Order: sequence, then structure tokens, then C-alpha cells
Amino acid sequence: MYNKMNSRIFPLITAILMAGILQGCGLFGKKGSASEKDNRRGEVTGVPKRANWQQNLPIDMVAIKAGTFWMGQADEDIGYTQSSFNKQITISEFYMDKYEVSNNKYRQFLEAVRLGEYDYGTPTTLKEPPSFNLDEVLPDTTVWSTSFSYHYGDPLMEFYFDHPAFDNYPVVGISWEQAQMYCEWRTYHMRANDRSDFDMPGFRLPSEAEWEYAAKGGKDVAKYPWGGPYIKNKRGCLMANFKPGRGNYIDDGFAYTAPVDVFSPNGFGLYNMSGNVAEWVLDAYNPVASAITWDLDPVYDDPNEKRKVVRGGSWKDIAHYLETSTRTYEYQDMKTAHIGFRTAMTFIGRSGSMDVNNNRRRRR
Repeated sequence: MYNKMNSRIFPLITAILMAGILQGCGLFGKKGSASEKDNRRGEVTGVPKRANWQQNLPIDMVAIKAGTFWMGQADEDIGYTQSSFNKQITISEFYMDKYEVSNNKYRQFLEAVRLGEYDYGTPTTLKEPPSFNLDEVLPDTTVWSTSFSYHYGDPLMEFYFDHPAFDNYPVVGISWEQAQMYCEWRTYHMRANDRSDFDMPGFRLPSEAEWEYAAKGGKDVAKYPWGGPYIKNKRGCLMANFKPGRGNYIDDGFAYTAPVDVFSPNGFGLYNMSGNVAEWVLDAYNPVASAITWDLDPVYDDPNEKRKVVRGGSWKDIAHYLETSTRTYEYQDMKTAHIGFRTAMTFIGRSGSMDVNNNRRRRR
């Protein structure tokens, strides 16, 4: 038995020693050694031995592959707004939240601001931590009473944000400006606490074009995130949380908002892209934006325009506002009981390189 072990071990040791000798001679040189020699001879080959980097997929986000689609009207413009003309555009790959930002996730933001703690231990980024005032980031819980005339919203005003029964419900009473602050905090929270040598791209609101592309779920033209043209499935169940008829809010199972993970996801795995709460997006509002923006990753950015685009419709809206092409707006400092948000992140990599069916390789 001793001889058998020796017959296996000695060749292995010999191979290891030979590899070390040959490597020292430059025959099996380390990656980048040839470049180093060229650099020493005055050639320019780039900095050798740069670390490899792969973008991680943050928790509760999905990868949206790049694609081309028709942005704009998917059905009759019943409001005759003429603000959503069809235009073929291309969207680069990006990440998007699977769910709308919930009360409990927004509460983590508030706790970080209240305690002034944005990292755990030694920050892994050179960026300075953001600075927020707690009063400026608090959601307005009074919107449950003030958003509607002669409405008994006091129970929701008292319990909706603070009670654990609503932890998994979408946060509301958030302005566009506060949504931007949340994105700033979440970006620093990730960069300061991950183990990467390089910062990930920041979190942000999705552009209007990204939002519509994601809402269509991979379909070139889709009236609703599930396709359409109907708002019920084959069993007669409503496909989203909205107002299906005059004075009727409960037929979808919820009088007000619903948890962020109910109803079926669309083709990209995104929940509640229509209904539940309408969502802030990055763009300023302009009724002719499609005519003046580019056809590759368009975004209408006008810092002087206080109206910001709102998409998706909500629990209090009729089906027209659930359509993937319907455009509405609200002023950036307005807080209501029916508008929330979700975040997005730019993907750094080769176009079309993401495999949306296998996200495990990019998770931490």
C-alpha cells in the first residue's frame, strides 16, 4: 500500500516542481507577464493584471435584456391626449426591482437616516456618505385623508406605514424628490457594504422608456403587462389591483393597495407593473417628448420642468390608466395615496450578454 501511495504522490510532486521551475523561466508565465515585458521596452499595452469584474444582481431585482420595441399607443387614445405617439426605440440592458418599494424597505432608509449609519464597519467605497434630514424623507401618512374629499381614511393614516401588517405593501405619500433620495441612499448602502473593489452603478428611477419596455414583458406591442386585450383571465379573475367599475374597488380582492408580490408577474418577472400604485419615473413630462428624444435609450430631462411622468395606474384608477402606453404626470413635490416607485440600475456589459433565465451567476 505504501508503494501505491508513493507511485501516486511522487509524480504529482514532480509535476508541481516542474511547473514552478518553468513558470520561473517564463515558459508558463503569469497572465500579463508578456505585457509587462513589452511595457518595459517602451510599448503601450495597457495596465497589466487588472482585476476581473462582473456585475452582481442585487436582491429582488431582475435582469432586463436589451431589445427594440414600439413605444407608444397600444390602443385607442380615448383621452385624445396625443401625447403617446408610436416610435420604435432600442433599450440597453438594465436591472429593475421585481416589486414596488415596500413600506418596510423604505423604513430601512428612514432608520439609516435617523441613526446616521450608512455602512457597517469600514466603507468599501471612496464616495462620501449622503446627508439627509429625517423630516425631509418621511412619508406623508395624512395623504389617506387629504387626497380624497369626504373620505374616512383615518385608519389607514394611523396604521398604513407604521403597522407591521402593512410591511409588504407599497410605500405611498412619497414625492418624486424623496424617491430620488431613496435611490441615493440605496446606492451608498450597496457600495459601502459590498466586497467589490469597484463600485457598482447607482440605483435610480427607471426612465419612462425603460419602464414601458419592462412593463410590456418582452412583447413588442402589449396593451397590458399580461398582453391583453382583456383585464380578466380565463377564470374570470381580475389581473391587477384597480377600479373595475364605478364605485367598485373590491372585485380584485383589495379595497386599497395590495401586497407588492400579489397578482401574476409579467414576462420579465415583474409584479404590479399595472395597478396597485402608480410609479414615478425619471423623465420630466412633455406631451411631445417622443418627437424630440433620441431613439436609443431616450430620456426627457428638463430640470426646469416640475411635472414628472407617472406610469402604470393605481388601485383607484380605471383600466385605461393600466395600459402600458398611458402617460400621466404629477408635480415632483406632490405626495399622494396612490403613487409609489421602484428602482432600476444600469447594466455594464456587452449588449445582449445577459441571460435573464439564469441570474444566479451574478448574485452575491
